[in-house]
Amino acid sequence: MKKIGLYFGTFNPIHNGHLTIANHMVEFSDLDEIWMVVTPHNPFKKKSTLLDNHHRLEMVYKATESYSKINPSDIEFKLEQPNYTVNTLAHLEEKYADKQFSVIMGADNLKSLHKWKNYEVILENYQIYVYPRISEGTIPEQFKNHPKITVVAAPIMEISSTFIRKLIKASKNCRPLLPNAVWEYIDLMNFYK
Repeated sequence: MKKIGLYFGTFNPIHNGHLTIANHMVEFSDLDEIWMVVTPHNPFKKKSTLLDNHHRLEMVYKATESYSKINPSDIEFKLEQPNYTVNTLAHLEEKYADKQFSVIMGADNLKSLHKWKNYEVILENYQIYVYPRISEGTIPEQFKNHPKITVVAAPIMEISSTFIRKLIKASKNCRPLLPNAVWEYIDLMNFYK
């Protein structure tokens, strides 16, 4: 049974930090594949700087096409809004009975996991792979040494999509932070200006 790690994000835009973490997770854990799950724009939130779903998915396609074990996923586009991870997992399990799904998250998300909808269900049924992040706060006791939580010593990536958008808006060069195809797409489409 193939083990799939789900890496959720708005990927606005996807950058080399995301790819480094995804690649590290698939190469240095027991996961066979990583699916980059593009989180849809919440229709109830004001537009802000979030690009349309199809543009963000297109950038993930462009970023991952040369990685055989990392794939884009638009699964949440088809699900009811707002998206809750527990619902997405249930849907995927139904659709792909031959695959075993787990969740990839940063240590910052682990600190607030107890606030997620039905987090106990997620912890009971799915493995969680955690990558390190520099962030405030501490990991709650209940998640320390939990049998379903694996901390993977991935590199700490302090690149953020917010930072990249600011650079583009200020006409600064952010090319080294993005996969080339993603940079070209952003430039072509005149995004984040």
